[in-house]
Amino acid sequence: MPDADNRDVLNRIADALERLAPPAAGSVDWETAGAFVWNGRNARPIVPFEPVAIDLLSGIDSQKARLLDNTDRHASGLAAHDALLWGARGMGKSALAKSAVRTLQIRGEDIALVEAPSDQLESLPGLFAALAAIDRRFILFIDDIGFAEGSAEPRLLRSMLEGGASQRPANVRLYVTSNRRHILSRQMSEQDDPINPRDAVDDQLALSDRFGLRLGFHAASQEDYLAIVSRYAEAHGLDFEREEALLWAKQRGSRSGRVAWQYIVELAGRAGRSLA
Repeated sequence: MPDADNRDVLNRIADALERLAPPAAGSVDWETAGAFVWNGRNARPIVPFEPVAIDLLSGIDSQKARLLDNTDRHASGLAAHDALLWGARGMGKSALAKSAVRTLQIRGEDIALVEAPSDQLESLPGLFAALAAIDRRFILFIDDIGFAEGSAEPRLLRSMLEGGASQRPANVRLYVTSNRRHILSRQMSEQDDPINPRDAVDDQLALSDRFGLRLGFHAASQEDYLAIVSRYAEAHGLDFEREEALLWAKQRGSRSGRVAWQYIVELAGRAGRSLA
């Protein structure tokens, strides 16, 4: 039996560990908000949840229609896919995932978005256990995912998507964004594999293959970019000059929805306007 001094030390250690321990994932009320953020230990609501209106997302009409339809199916309790949104930076992948959920909420569907960091995948089984007990539909959103060479996380994610012990529950679908079509970068070491280099490639493709819906987002053409600028400008009552808008994009080395929005912010600031 430990003496009194040792018991006191043990009690202090136990108290310290209890203070450090994360709250249970179920301690948040999962029915009180339209969106939540998960930090790998606990969740908090995002209030207000006001992503960009889906009608303002231009140049991605096909992607909008397909993701909105898939999200609507899930919200209605029908069969729906996990989705991989891949492609060019700044073309609305993240905005669309959030806007699709918000659009359905406005229509009266009981669905929420849970945003989780890409470096906390090992914590997701605990999150899934909490969400599985809630009578509500969820989209688990993981933005800008990528893995280091040799990481075990791709296999963990594959297990969540299909057939593993940590598989996501029926009321949850994963929406993941990546700049690469197959999520993982192709490493030169694959080419040097002395056993079977094709196996390494197949192992990578096996992850992206788990997503039933894969939507590509490509760099905007000049006219697509100007259409995006025009849509934003009209919505906010701003005038713009075509040549200046093109120069803005040229100076940033990119034509995208994000660059178009930054130009609108510039115009609003010059005009003494707020976009809040």
